[in-house]
Amino acid sequence: MIALTEQERRILELAAPVAASLGLEIVRLRVMGGRRPGLQIMTERAGGAPTSVEDCARLSRALSPVFEESDPIKEAYTLEVSTPGIDRPLTRPGDFGRWIGHDVRIELIRPLDGRRRFTGTITGEDDAGAHIELDDDTELVAHVNEMSRATLVLTDALIDAARADGSLPPQLDEDGLEDFEIDETDDETDTNEKTGDVT
Repeated sequence: MIALTEQERRILELAAPVAASLGLEIVRLRVMGGRRPGLQIMTERAGGAPTSVEDCARLSRALSPVFEESDPIKEAYTLEVSTPGIDRPLTRPGDFGRWIGHDVRIELIRPLDGRRRFTGTITGEDDAGAHIELDDDTELVAHVNEMSRATLVLTDALIDAARADGSLPPQLDEDGLEDFEIDETDDETDTNEKTGDVT
């Protein structure tokens, strides 16, 4: 699921070694249509370590000359390199095993019992595939290559997990407001709208 089309797979063959040389892995690669096509690449540090904006910038700079030489997209396009985010896509074998206990949305390539879309909790991943406990207490077992899409569901538990492993940027919450002094006195000054003078 990292790349879906033949074009995307060719681009992935070019991009993956470049990413690996920087200690990065490609999570997802998509060519988006439109007047000006976009090449979107999600990346993270090997092993899922916290990934920074600078990591994305380094990969973008390294890929630009490679793509310029190989010309994988004939028309003019934009290159966008980003991190997967908290509610990230799961695209590779092993991704589900890293997020056991968290909620996921899955779309299968082919319907199963008339359904393609499922929501549930990841309970494991092994040679049989990812194990998902569905909302109706049944289990879905599927390999990544049988899915067209799989993304984590943004929950408080997922945010807490991202904060614990360092992949969540610092957030300003109510506890953090203790360090700020708020002046609650009335502001009796008035500003002349025409001149800007304060009276």
